[in-house]
Amino acid sequence: MREGSLEAPTRHPIDWQNPEFYDEAKLLDELERVYDICHGCRRCVNLCGSFPTLFDLIDNSATLEVDGVAKADYWKVVDQCYLCDLCYMTKCPYVPPHEWNVDFPHLMLRAKAIKYEKGETTFRDKLLSSTDAVGKLASIPVVVQVVNAVNKAPATRKLMDKVLGIAAERQLPEYDSAKFRSTAKPDASFPVRAGAKTPGKVAIFSTCYVNYNEPGIGHDLIRILKHNEIPHIVVEKENCCGMPKLELGDLKAVRKLKEGNIPVLAKLARKGYAIMTAVPSCTLMFKQELPLMFPDDADVKLVQEAMFDPFEYLVLRHKDGLLKTDFTQPLGNVSYHIPCHLRVQNMGQKTRELMELVPGTKVNVVERCSGHDGTWGVKAEFFKDSMKIGKPVFKAMANKEPDYVSSDCAIAGRHILQGMGNPDIEKQHPLSLIRIAYGL
Repeated sequence: MREGSLEAPTRHPIDWQNPEFYDEAKLLDELERVYDICHGCRRCVNLCGSFPTLFDLIDNSATLEVDGVAKADYWKVVDQCYLCDLCYMTKCPYVPPHEWNVDFPHLMLRAKAIKYEKGETTFRDKLLSSTDAVGKLASIPVVVQVVNAVNKAPATRKLMDKVLGIAAERQLPEYDSAKFRSTAKPDASFPVRAGAKTPGKVAIFSTCYVNYNEPGIGHDLIRILKHNEIPHIVVEKENCCGMPKLELGDLKAVRKLKEGNIPVLAKLARKGYAIMTAVPSCTLMFKQELPLMFPDDADVKLVQEAMFDPFEYLVLRHKDGLLKTDFTQPLGNVSYHIPCHLRVQNMGQKTRELMELVPGTKVNVVERCSGHDGTWGVKAEFFKDSMKIGKPVFKAMANKEPDYVSSDCAIAGRHILQGMGNPDIEKQHPLSLIRIAYGL
C-alpha cells in the first residue's frame, strides 16, 4: 500500500442529492474511517481547530485510538471546520487519486448538511449566512445609520453577544447605502481586444460584500478596467454566490441561488465575457464548489471556465501584452495576506505578481490562514479561536513596518488589522492599491 500520493489532487463530485448522503449512521462510519487516517498522520495539526480537537479527543480517550472517542464528540471536530480547503490542497497525502480517498472538507460539508437537515442549525447561523437579505435591509437609507451605530455601540454589542451569540469583541464591517450595483458606472464603449490568454471584455459579479459593505472595491476595479480600456459591464442580475449557505450545510439554498445566478452568467460566458468577482470565496464557489455539486450541468461548466479572479485576469492580460504598466505612485512596503480561498484556486500568487510590477514597491507575503473564515470568526464561541489562529499572521503582517496592510479577502483584512491592534496602519484592498499606483 502506497504511503501518500505523488499525483495532483483530484476531486469527486459531491453526491449531495443521493438520500444516502444524509444517512447519519453511514456518515459516522465514514467519519471514523477518516478520523483514524488523520490520527495516524497528524500532518494537519497546525491548520485549524478541527485537527487539534480530534487529536485531543483521541489522546484523552481510554484506548488512545479513535474507537475510544464517543460518536457524539465527532461533531466537535465538525464545528471547528470552516471549509477553507487547505488540508485537502496543501497537506493531506491521502486525497484522491490515492486509494484511501480522503476529502476532509467535503466530509465536513456532508456532516454540516446532515446537521442542517436535522434542524440543529441556530437562528444566528441562518441569519449570518443570509448575506444578501441582511445586506438589502441594512443598507436602506436611515436604516443603515442605525445598523452601523448599533454595530459599534458596546451596550448593544454585549446584548447581541448574549442573545444571538455574535462576539461583542468582533469589529463588524459597516454597511453602505450607496450600493455598488446602483452607483457603478461601467464603460463598455472600448473596442474588444482579446488576448491569447484573456477574453477582451469583462462582466463584474459584484458579490454581497462589495455591493453592501465596501462598494469602493468594485469602483476601483472599474477604474482599473477603464484605465486599461477593457470594455466592462456589471452583471445585470445576481444573487449571493452561495458560499455562506454552503458553509452552513444548507445545500438546497445553494441550489436555489445557483438557479438564479447560473442562467444569467452562462449567457454572458457564451457572449465571450470574462466573469470576475472581487471576493475569493465567491470566485471559488463558481470555479469549484458548484461544478462539484452539479457536475452534469453544462451551464455551470461554462461559467466555471469563464470565471476569473481579478488579479488572475490582469496578470494574464499583462502576459498578453495588453495591460498598461504606467504606474505613477510607489506603494512602499505592502504586507499582503493571501486568503485560503485564493490559495486553493491553484493559480499562483497573481496579486503579488501585479503589485511587484509597481516601481518602489516591496511586498511582504503572508501565506497562512487569518482565522476569520467567513462567518466563523464572528461567532462568540469561536472568536478567541479565530484570534489565536490569526496570531502568527498578525505578527508577520506587522513585520517590516508596512505602509499598507492588504488582503484579497476584505473581511480577512479587517480581522488582521484588528489583531494587529495598530490603528495607524492603513488597510487597502489590493485592487485599491493598484488604483492608487496608477494615480487614479
